[in-house]
Parts: sequence; structure tokens; C-alpha cells
Amino acid sequence: MIERIISFALKQRLLIIIGVVILAVFGIYAFKKLPVDAFPDVTNIQVQVITEAPGWSPEMVEKFITYPLEVQFSGLPGLDYTRSLSKFGLSVITIVFKDDVDIYFARQLVLERIIEAKEKLPNGIEPIMGPISTGLGEIYQYTLEKPGRENLNEKELMDLRTIQDWIIKPILKTVPGVTEVNSFGGMVRQYQVIIDPDRLIKYKLTLREVFETISKNNANAGGNILEHGPEQYIIRGTGIITSLKDLGNIIVKEEHGTPVYLKDIAELKFGPEVRLGAAVKDGKGEAVVGIVLMIRGGSGKEVVTSVKEKVEYINKNNILPDGVKIKPFYDRMELVEKSINTVTYAILEGIILVLIVLYLFLRSIRGALVIAITLPLVVFSTFIIMWKAGISANLMSLGGLAISLGMIVDAAIIQIENVQRHLSYPGEFKHKIRSVLEAVLEVRKPSIFGELIIVLSFIPIIALEGMEGKMFAPLAYTVVIAIFSSLILSILVIPVFASLFLKAGEEKESLIIKKAKQVYLPALKWAMKNRKKVISFTAVLLAISFMILPFIGKEFIPAMDEGSLTVQVIRLPSVSLSESIEIEKKVQQTLMKFPEVVTVISKIGTAEIATDPMLPNISDPIVVLKPKKEWKTAKTKEELVKKIREELEKIPGIGLNITQPIALRVDELISGVKSQLAIKIFGEDMELLREKAEEIAKSVSKIKGVADLRVEQTSGQPYLNIDIDRDKIARYGINVADIQEIIEIAIGGKEATNILEGDKRFSVFLRFPEERRNSVETIGNILVKTSTGANVPLAQLARIYVSEGPVQVSRENGKRRIVIECNVEERDIGGFVAEAKEKIDKEVKLPS
Repeated sequence: MIERIISFALKQRLLIIIGVVILAVFGIYAFKKLPVDAFPDVTNIQVQVITEAPGWSPEMVEKFITYPLEVQFSGLPGLDYTRSLSKFGLSVITIVFKDDVDIYFARQLVLERIIEAKEKLPNGIEPIMGPISTGLGEIYQYTLEKPGRENLNEKELMDLRTIQDWIIKPILKTVPGVTEVNSFGGMVRQYQVIIDPDRLIKYKLTLREVFETISKNNANAGGNILEHGPEQYIIRGTGIITSLKDLGNIIVKEEHGTPVYLKDIAELKFGPEVRLGAAVKDGKGEAVVGIVLMIRGGSGKEVVTSVKEKVEYINKNNILPDGVKIKPFYDRMELVEKSINTVTYAILEGIILVLIVLYLFLRSIRGALVIAITLPLVVFSTFIIMWKAGISANLMSLGGLAISLGMIVDAAIIQIENVQRHLSYPGEFKHKIRSVLEAVLEVRKPSIFGELIIVLSFIPIIALEGMEGKMFAPLAYTVVIAIFSSLILSILVIPVFASLFLKAGEEKESLIIKKAKQVYLPALKWAMKNRKKVISFTAVLLAISFMILPFIGKEFIPAMDEGSLTVQVIRLPSVSLSESIEIEKKVQQTLMKFPEVVTVISKIGTAEIATDPMLPNISDPIVVLKPKKEWKTAKTKEELVKKIREELEKIPGIGLNITQPIALRVDELISGVKSQLAIKIFGEDMELLREKAEEIAKSVSKIKGVADLRVEQTSGQPYLNIDIDRDKIARYGINVADIQEIIEIAIGGKEATNILEGDKRFSVFLRFPEERRNSVETIGNILVKTSTGANVPLAQLARIYVSEGPVQVSRENGKRRIVIECNVEERDIGGFVAEAKEKIDKEVKLPS
């Protein structure tokens, strides 16, 4: 079979050369079409279900939203596990499926269960699915810059956030490959109705009456059609609110023929929504941040390029008002290009080194030239198969190609060397084609088995599952593809080029080969005479290798230098968002003192789409660094991280977790934890979980190499409780719902309707003035109308007091859990884990 193929190739040399040209062109085309990213996406198949419940406590969210949804999602086909987070006003459930489940099928299954679950959820609660993205999804991040302004005021922050939400976001979402554009920071503009409680009493109105009046007075009506002679009219009634003036002119009551307008009982103004997150830049002030999310399976290089083109178009054509510009601070393209260039240079250097070595050993420029043509053809063939198989070009897959260069060239060297030997025989040049055929057949069949053995050695890597398979399988695939490509080319192409380029003549033996033989041949003869000694020595070496193995450090994969840092800052749970912003400014000012730092952008709390739901006391600033050649404080990233940690630890009241942007996001999406190492404890008693977590943390803190150790914050949140006395309210003829209405609307505030301004949509928010709801005393003085029309202070109907409660409730597979997390420095993770297990087993006793 092989003989017939080689004979055909040698007879149809022109056809083979044409095929080689086509292969090269198609290979270059395939490389341009390959999805390109920094490294393989190891994120599992997961769907996030995000549910907002404004004003709800973590325990309420867990009990009435998270738990019913978790029960509904249990038993889904292909389900691996679920994890959830319930915090103030928000539930996030992550449903993880097995790797063989299609992401779109998984989302369809989840959507069906959401629809079924809606009847079991409280009124007004609407779960939504998160974007179809992954840990590598955050490909481009930017801030909005206003000329000449760094410390923005409230109005400017509202204006910039409006530009982000209603101009930039819709434009960028049209870019192919972009699944979502998330907004962070600034202030969301809303129409605010600040109701005067004294005027409510004066006009004998309730909050519910005002709320419902606003809701009903903001609508258009359709009157069907009217035929008027030969024409047809569409009937419509316009009654929507378009301005503060329209809102203020809503009649809430008529008294003795005189209308009482909304503006008579309330202050009407524009103001910001209640915020759960903010963004800070360079320690100077707040900012508005946009995060572009790439769809799962997208090409990072292609999508980022398209986004940058669109951003350039927006900036160049002054599409944004008031001279506002988009300024990127995180661009995945830089990392992608750096990674791909590193591997590309390695491949090119490998090819050049191979050719140099070939010439030195074979002493034949023509022979080296044949292999020089073959190697790029193998690379092109690999690109074509990768493109068709959907394997992206990244650090691992291209790394596999670089590794395979030495394997690829083996068969080619054997063939070229044997062809040269055959052509050196007297008279063989007259039968050159026959000599090439015989020479290639002589070595080709035996060498196939060697190549197949190499391929078989990579099968276990291809068979890996989960995160390990996603990370290392691309490397194994490209090695196998490259070897099979080289096998085919060695049968079809090498014989043709050998017949064209190689000349007859005496076989040359290089000086290197001669010197090597002088050492090798005596050594070989000695080994053959002393076989027992050689075998014994080999066995001892093997035994020593196995003995040393347990002492070798272990870790999943070396950390990749992303060119940026993420310094997660954790403050006390009781810290407000305003205080978090002030502390974050100090953190950023400290970071900006390092000459290696270009800029620092911090995201505090939760974004508009809560794919990464942090508490307001937690932030994860991205620290953009200069190229290493410009560093002054440190020579390595490890040294820089150490110095940054030393400086930041001087700021009181904060904890740290220093990592990198992609690493942080991938860790969080895969395991729900943002550190290298996590210890999870499961149970129902939150106090007991906290107690045991502290014991484990104390034990782990003694281990060498531990860094950024912390226990997940689950308690310490101050609560202002209003416990309604049912006996007292019954005496006044008041229902629980009447008190809850005061809590929900007067104290917390509630959205009554929405106002449209062109394509923009803003909420109308009702609330009491801040000075009437900002303490236990002022809340207790809020008057509640009884059944007789009298007014009773809330303090007489309920017990109002401050206590401490949960910050958040984390669950996994339906059980509550707490996490102890840390990073590992200056030692291997495997050894650290083994030591941690031993210490915990000895020092911590967990209840059975």
C-alpha cells in the first residue's frame, strides 16, 4: 500500500508540487480563521440564574428565592452540581453541567425550570439567566472620560452612567461575538418622589394611595380603528409621563373641588438609585466602567479587534455627548498577542535550530532544504485540521506544535539520510527515482511503528476529563495531528522533493558524527560485554527516581504572567459603600506610588448584571503594569507582589488576595472561590460553621507558604429590625401588610412606574426624606393610620432595634457551606495541600 502511494507520488511530481502550494495557501487561510486566545478555556458548562429582590435580607433571599429554585433545578439531565449565593437583595445560583452537555441545551433546560418555578416565588420576583460567557469572557474593559474632569460629582456620574447604559452598550452589543456589556460604577438616574409625611397626614392620604395613583397615571391607551369616509384612523390616547412637570401634575386627591397634586405633597427631583456597587480610578475619584463579555466559544483576538474598531469609530466620530471618550484599561489582545508570539517564535526558533543541526550532522544543504520545506507544511496541515476540528490557537495547542517539532523531524531525517546513502552507490543516479523509492521504503515502514507509539503515549492525555482535559487535551491533540500530518507528508512529499533536490555522490560524514562515534562505539561495546552491570545500574536509577518522586513539588500548572494584577481588598462586613470607596482610594493611592503601575481601576460591590456578586465591602482592583523592562522596584512579578502586599498591609482594617484578572475570574467561575486553594465545610448551623472555619484557618496559618488567608465572611452585618407586635396592631385595627408597606415604601423606597425619554427608560422611585428614616428614633416616629383615621407612631406598634446577622449565605448542592481560602507562595501547592490535610486532621475535630 505504502509502496504504491510513494510510487504514485514520484510519478506525479508536478501534481504533488501543486498540492503543496494549495496546502500552504489553505494553511495560511486556516490560521487566520482559527479562534485565537491566550490559553484554553477551562470553564465548565454552567448557567447562572440571577434574581434581584430589592431590600430583602440574605436569609429572606435564601428562604424564599434560592432554596425553591435549587429544589426546582435538582434532577436536571446532565446536572453535575449547583452552588448559590444569597446576599442583600440578590440571589445567584450557578448550575454546573457535565462537559458533554451542550450549553444551549443546558440553558433551555434551566429556562423551562424557571418558568415552572415562578408560581412558587413571591410576587414581583423574576429570575433571569446570566450571559453565555466564561472565565475568559471579560475581554475588554474601559472607563468613560470627561475632558478636564477627574473627581466627578453626582450629576456627572449619573450622566456618564446614562451614556454607558443607553448609548455605548447598545452599540457594542452589535459586535459579533459580544454576548453582553456590563456596567459598573457611576449612578443610575431615576425620578425621585420624596414624600412629605406631614403632608400625607394633612391631606389624609396613605402611601399606597399615592403609589397606585402614580402607577395608573402613566400609560397610553389604544382605541382600535375608526373609519372616516374613505380613510381609516388609528385611535390612541396618550397619557404617559415625559417629565418632572408631568409627574408633579398628577392629581392624588380632590378636596372640596380643589385638586391636590403630587407636587403638593412631595419633592420631585432627579437622583441616583440605591447603589450596591461603585468604581474608583487611580485613587482620585469615582468612575464609570464598561465590561465587554465575549460569547462562549468566541475567538478572543477576533472579537477584541472588532470591539476596538467600534470603540475607535465612537471616539473618532464624537458620537458621545459633552466630549466624553471611551478609554480602555484592560485589553485581552495584548495578552493574546504576547502568548501567541511567544509560541510562534518558539516554533520558528525550533525550525531554524533543527535545520542548523541537520546541516551540521548531515553535511547536506540540499537535505536540510527538503526538511525546511516539509516542516512548515506540517504546521500548515495542523492548522487546517485544528480549524476544522474547532481547536483554538492558544498557548497549549501551539505549545504542542512546538513540542512536536523534534518528533516530526525524526522520520524526515531518517528518510533523507537513507536516500543520500542510496544515491552515493555507484551508478544509482541513473535510476534516481527507483533509488529514492527503495530508500524511503527501507526505513518508512519500520519508523511508522515509532510514530504510532508516540501517538499512543498521548492518548491518556486526550482522555482526560474536566478542567484537566480542557487544559491539556489541546496540547495532545496538536501533537497527534502534527505527527499524522508529518507521516502523510513523509510518504507523499519528502520522496518527491528528495528526488528533485538531492544529488548523487559520496556520502559525507560530518566531523561531529566522527567524534561521536569515537566515544559511542567503545561505550556500546563495553555495554554489550557488561550487560548485567548496565541493567543493574539502570534499575538502581529507576528505583532512585521513584524514591525521589514524593519529594518533587506538585501543582496543576505554572501561573501565567497576564501582565496585570488583581488585588482583592476585603473590609469589615459592616462597612458601608461610601466608606469602602474612601478606603479604596487609599489603597489605590498606595498602589500608584509604585513606578511599575500604569493605572488602577477598582470595582466595588456588584455590577448591573451580577455575574460576580461581591459585597459592598469587597473590591477587586485591576492593576495595569508597565512592561517588565521598565520596572524599577522589582525584577520579578513575585518580588513586586511581595512589596505591594507589604505596603497595603499597613492600611488598617483590610484583608488581601493578590492574583491576576483571568486567574481570579476562572477560579471564581469554576469553584466559586477566588483563591488558589479552598477548604469547604458543610452544615446547617452557621455559627458552628464559622467556629470550625476559624479553627481550620488558625491551623493553616502556621504552614509555610500561606498567603492571603481568610475565612469567608458570613456574619457581622448590622441589621435594623422592626418586629411587629400583632396584639398591638390588632387593637388599632391595623394589618401586618400596613406596617410592611411603611417599611417597604417609606423606609426602603419602591419603584412605582417607568418614564420613557426616547429610547431611555428611568424608574420613578417613592420614599420618605432621609432625615425621617435614618435612625431608630426617626423610624419609630413614622405615623401609621389606624382604622379610625387616627395616627399612631410605629414605635408603639413594633419593637425597633439593632442586631447582628448574616452577610451572605453560601450553599452547594443544597447545603450551606463556608470557605477558608488562601494563596500559596514560594512552594508547590501539592506539598502545601498534603501538609494542610495532616495539620487539620490532627488539630481540628469536626462534628460527625
